[in-house]
Amino acid sequence: MLHRVAQVFNIHEAKTHLSHLIAKAVEGEPFIIAKAGVWQVQVTSVKAPNSKQVKRLGFMKDQIKVPDDFDLMGRDEIQHLFGVGA
Repeated sequence: MLHRVAQVFNIHEAKTHLSHLIAKAVEGEPFIIAKAGVWQVQVTSVKAPNSKQVKRLGFMKDQIKVPDDFDLMGRDEIQHLFGVGA
């Protein structure tokens, strides 16, 4: 599964530019090789994080607190800026 959009190259194009593509993959830019438009393989750096190492939303759960009145914070100033309630 890809976690970011990777470039797709056909086999001929990948063979022609393989050294350059590998250098980019090592720098963190994975790519996909396709045959007749069908994705065949994904090339990534061996140092790329696997899916278990990728940070997910919610990784700071229980580490921050959102005030109960968060949606009301700054209400008076915002209304003043937009001329509401004047």
